[in-house]
Amino acid sequence: MTGSNQFSNTFSLTDEIADIIRDRILKGEYKIGEKIKENQIATELRVSRTPIREAFKQLENEGLIDYIPNRGCFAKGFTKQDIEDIYAVRKALEVLSVEWAVNRITPEEISNLQDQSDLMEFYTTRKDGRKVLEINTDFHDIIYNATGSRFMAQVLRSYKEYIEQTRKVLFYEQEYLDEIFQEHKAILDAIKEGDAAKAKEAMARHLDGSKRRAQVVYKIKD
Repeated sequence: MTGSNQFSNTFSLTDEIADIIRDRILKGEYKIGEKIKENQIATELRVSRTPIREAFKQLENEGLIDYIPNRGCFAKGFTKQDIEDIYAVRKALEVLSVEWAVNRITPEEISNLQDQSDLMEFYTTRKDGRKVLEINTDFHDIIYNATGSRFMAQVLRSYKEYIEQTRKVLFYEQEYLDEIFQEHKAILDAIKEGDAAKAKEAMARHLDGSKRRAQVVYKIKD
């Protein structure tokens, strides 16, 4: 049986398999150091080994698995320290970004943020986590661009891959979608008011919330 009967056409088969394995790693279903068995995945998902190997390469590039020659692939996932580090960096940079954005954002960019917020609300009511994730990324990208800082954009791009990894699994948890939307709405409202202090507080609350949700989903305890 081919993968086309089991997987959607929106993403390639390799991407779909990588999503499944990534989700399991990040949720702790594959423990750190546990071998991820290629033949077991092939049997379970009823796919050939070729897209699985391509998925392994993708996840290795993301830093989520280790490939050891003649031994196989092993889960890395995120440790408690990884989550602490990622969110400490995110909070510092994104709070600064939104402060700069408030002072430099254009009316067109505010309109684009409003459009993204409206779309996020629409898909939140429909519990479509994949679409909310896409919109969330666009929302933050607008803020990054509104800083008008090439240096800030470069710094943010350098760790964006880690941001996306932590985001993906969170947005598939439907119970968090409304909470996430409300946090983004608060950021937008503060930007529209031109209140930098309020925007910084809203962004900080959002990042604190994201960290808390990540710790729950990844089963990381204090």
